[in-house]
Amino acid sequence: MSHFRIRCRKCGKALEEIYCAFCEHCPNSLLVTEYRDRLFRESGAPGIWRFNWLPVHEPAFKMPGPVIYRSQGLARALGLDDLHVAYTGYTPEIGALTETCTFKEFEAAVVMENARENGVEGLVVASAGNTARSFAYLSAKACYPVIIVVPFMCWKEMWYHTDSAGVLTLVVKDGDYSDAIDLAGRVARVSGMPFEGGVKNVAKRDGLGVVLLEAVSAMGRLPAHYFQAVGSGAGAIASWEMAERFLADGRFGNSLPQLHLAQNLPFAPMYWAWKHHRRELAAKDLDSRLIEMISTRVLSSRYPAYSVQGGVYDALEACGGDFYGITNEEAREAAELFEETEGLDIVPAAAVAVASLVKAAGSLPKTDPVLLNITGGGEKLIKRERKARKVKGELVSKEISNPELEELFCQTLKRYS
Repeated sequence: MSHFRIRCRKCGKALEEIYCAFCEHCPNSLLVTEYRDRLFRESGAPGIWRFNWLPVHEPAFKMPGPVIYRSQGLARALGLDDLHVAYTGYTPEIGALTETCTFKEFEAAVVMENARENGVEGLVVASAGNTARSFAYLSAKACYPVIIVVPFMCWKEMWYHTDSAGVLTLVVKDGDYSDAIDLAGRVARVSGMPFEGGVKNVAKRDGLGVVLLEAVSAMGRLPAHYFQAVGSGAGAIASWEMAERFLADGRFGNSLPQLHLAQNLPFAPMYWAWKHHRRELAAKDLDSRLIEMISTRVLSSRYPAYSVQGGVYDALEACGGDFYGITNEEAREAAELFEETEGLDIVPAAAVAVASLVKAAGSLPKTDPVLLNITGGGEKLIKRERKARKVKGELVSKEISNPELEELFCQTLKRYS
C-alpha cells in the first residue's frame, strides 16, 4: 500500500495509485495529497528525498533542496529580528547547488518521479521559462522524455543548462503562456504523452512545498509570515497545504503562516482581485497586452489557480496575509538591495518577493519569524561557468492543426532523438 492517497477538497472522494488525477465530480476543485503518516519525518536519504511528505517511493536521482539561512544584512536593513531566507540557486560557497537556478527544479523532480512510478513514459510540459529549464535539465539527467511548449515572448529571454541537450521545445510564435498551455494539451493528445497538468498536479505542488519542508526542518517551527512572488499560484497553494500538515502534526506551531504574495504590475490579476475582495478574476486584468509591460514574464499566467476550490483565494482566506503589486522599478531596486545586503544575485521574480517584504516590513511585528522565498539566484555564476545556452526551439503557430502537429513530430523527433 502506498504511503499517500489523493482526495478532492470539495467532495472528499479519495483516489489511490493514480497519476495527476482530476475529480470526476468536481472539475473546479483541486485535489490534495493525504499522507498516511501525520508526523513530519526525515530519513537518511539525500537532499529532498529524505522528507516523508512527497508522493514518491524510490527516486532515481539525487535532488538537492534550497538553502535555508538566517538573514543578517537584509534583516538589519528592514528592522526584522528573525528573517529567514529560503534561497534556491547556484551558489556553491553557501551550499546552494540548484543548477537551473529556480525552485521549479524541485517541482520537476517530484513530478517526473511520481509520473515514472505510475507507469507514465513521458510528459508534455507548458512553461513561461523556469519550469521548462528545470524539466529539460532533469529530463537529460534522469533519461526521462519530455516535450516542452513555451510562448515566444518568454523564449527570447530563456536559457537551458548546457546538459539539457536533446529536449524538444516548441515555441508558440503568436501566443502567450496561456496559449502555450492550450497547445500543450493538444500536443499531449497527438503525441500520446500526457500533459503534466500544471497546478492541478498534486506532485507539482508537493514538490514546490519542499521550500517549507526545508524551512521547518532548519527553523524548528513554522514561520509566522511567508513571502513569495506568484504567477500560477502553485507555490503559494503548496505552502498552505504543507503548513496544514505541520499543524496536524502539532509540534511546529499552532497557526498557519500568513501568506504575503506579490505580482508584477501592471499584469497582476490575482492582486487586483484580492484587493477588490473578489473570488473571480476580472477580464480586463487578464489582458495579454499587459504582459509586455512587466519585467517578470515567468509570472504571467492568464490561467492562475485563484478562483478554483483549494486555490489561492482559499489559501489567503485560510492563512490571512496580503497581496502586493510591485512595479518594475520597485523590483529592480529590491534586487539591488538584496545583492548589497546579502551578497547574492537574484532573478526578477525573486526581486518581486523582496520588494513585497520591503513594503510590508514596517507593519510586521519585529520579532516574528519571517520566511522569504527567493525563487532563483546565481545565474551570473552559471553563465560565467558557461553552463547556460540559448534555447533552440521549433516555432509553431497556436493555430496549427493536429495533422500539422503530427507531421511536425515526424520531422523533428528524428533530430531530437
